[in-house]
Amino acid sequence: MQGFCVIGIIILIGYIAARFHIGGPTAQMVLNRFSYFVSTPCLMFAILSKEHLSDVFKPSIAVAIACAVITGAVFLALNASVFHLKPTDATIGVLDSMYMNANNIGLPIATYILGNPAAVTPIVLIQQVLFTPAALTSLDLASSGRVSAKAIASQPLRQPILIGVTIGIVVSAISDAVGWFVVPSYIYDPINIVGNSAVPLILMAFGMSLHGSKPLGRGSNRAATVTAALLKNAVMPAIAFAIARTMGFQGHDLYACVVLAALPTAQNVYNYAARYDAGTMIARDGILLSTLSSPIFIFAIAALLG
Repeated sequence: MQGFCVIGIIILIGYIAARFHIGGPTAQMVLNRFSYFVSTPCLMFAILSKEHLSDVFKPSIAVAIACAVITGAVFLALNASVFHLKPTDATIGVLDSMYMNANNIGLPIATYILGNPAAVTPIVLIQQVLFTPAALTSLDLASSGRVSAKAIASQPLRQPILIGVTIGIVVSAISDAVGWFVVPSYIYDPINIVGNSAVPLILMAFGMSLHGSKPLGRGSNRAATVTAALLKNAVMPAIAFAIARTMGFQGHDLYACVVLAALPTAQNVYNYAARYDAGTMIARDGILLSTLSSPIFIFAIAALLG
């Protein structure tokens, strides 16, 4: 609850800022773009460069990948048969249903419920290395209307978050090989300070988006949004439980896989939607629903498996 309270207060600050027109009409866009192009890449580098790769590539990473992919595939199947969203909106819907808030909610939950803050590191890695590049590539190609081998191959060069993740992993591998952290503190510290601004910037931009809007109001696809939130908070933990049990997980390891799968949708999804001006209503409303209902599911899991 402390973790949920923290993000709620920061979102409220963003809402109040928009309510009183602090920052002007472009404040939300500026916060989103700065976080996307500067803060979040710095954050990913700061986190991953100091992680030992052995702590990241654990068996639980397979559970996280599988349950997320299956949940996203379920949303795509429902979209093809029921919702019929356009490609950009469908991509955001998939992210709503599978993209976990591993940083600002995952960290306190991993700390207070699981007793291991490093438990979210594999989730951070797979989302930034696998899911984010795939989703941003889809959004970029769909919004530009151009699909070519050259455009696909050049995608990594246009994704600052992936660049930050990649450099962080490389630095981690080099540091493990030589036995000490190779980045001097006078270089690492400013990158880390800028990276620490990513989460509050994203949360405040999300709060600004709530001003003057009515969640699930006219023009929003309520059925798709509610379905994405339910897939994220209810179906994904059930899939994680089934996969983890099949892989032989028991006790605390099984519990951790299921609890982390019940994390709400990350505010990054709105950041990506705003960056491409695609599916912003689905992203905003899906995140809101998922964040509000996630504690109920997490508490139920804790009661059953804790």
